[in-house]
Amino acid sequence: MRPHALLLLLMSFLAACSPVAVLNALAPRTTVTEAVAFDEHSTLAADVYAPAQACAGAPVVLFFYGGGWEAGERAMYRFLGAALAAKGVVVIIPDYRLWPEARFPAFMEDAAAALRWTKAHAAEYGGDPGRLFLMGHSAGAQIATLLALDLRYQRAAGVAPGAVSGVIGISGPYDFLPLTSPTLRAIFGPEDAWPESQPIRFVTPAAPPMMLATGTGDTTVDPANTTRMAARLREAGVPVTEHYYEGVGHSTTAGAFAGALTFLAPVRRDALDFIAAQSSTACVRAAE
Repeated sequence: MRPHALLLLLMSFLAACSPVAVLNALAPRTTVTEAVAFDEHSTLAADVYAPAQACAGAPVVLFFYGGGWEAGERAMYRFLGAALAAKGVVVIIPDYRLWPEARFPAFMEDAAAALRWTKAHAAEYGGDPGRLFLMGHSAGAQIATLLALDLRYQRAAGVAPGAVSGVIGISGPYDFLPLTSPTLRAIFGPEDAWPESQPIRFVTPAAPPMMLATGTGDTTVDPANTTRMAARLREAGVPVTEHYYEGVGHSTTAGAFAGALTFLAPVRRDALDFIAAQSSTACVRAAE
């Protein structure tokens, strides 16, 4: 087959695929352990991405995907798990119950169960459970930050204090009241319970260091969520780093973790820099 014809065939194939499928197909090779059960009381599972080369002290990222608390699945984020694993980070991506199967706080309980499992089993995949980070995009950022701040979920899951070394929130809703969408009202229940879902409400001086990133072109989650959350953390004396990517939209901040899209926003580099700084390990390799 002529090179030109081969290129056209390849372009036709890519055009027929979803953007996520293309990113996953182009993800770097890494060791992946799929569908690991993390909660004996449910059928939920997680995928684990481990660096190809073992490194003592490798940090661990527990990543929660977004989807408005009603969509998403762990397999969609292979590109993200592989991209971070290629830089020396063990990445665990769990599923959690979604609306309408479940409502708040069920997905928080699932997240806490995933944290408990990660703390207990990360070393089996080359990770250091003492260097454990929570990370999430969009609704996943709400889950990650609330899990880190409202310690009731960790205590209920049997997770000891001090389990989290840092939190990375990407395009997250942290202070999103009042709820006007009928779906969100259904997900988060009666109005008098809404404050329990707001990460900003639970900020204390004991919160772990955070990196909060968003795109200024985000029309799905108001970037002011990041500004207000960072300000509250700073008022409490919690170390916080903010990143605002000019003109970047909501989905792009997640997609830019993929090697082919890093030019859109340096979010992967910023996340790796934060992890390296907070974990004090040489295992993390610099991102381009």
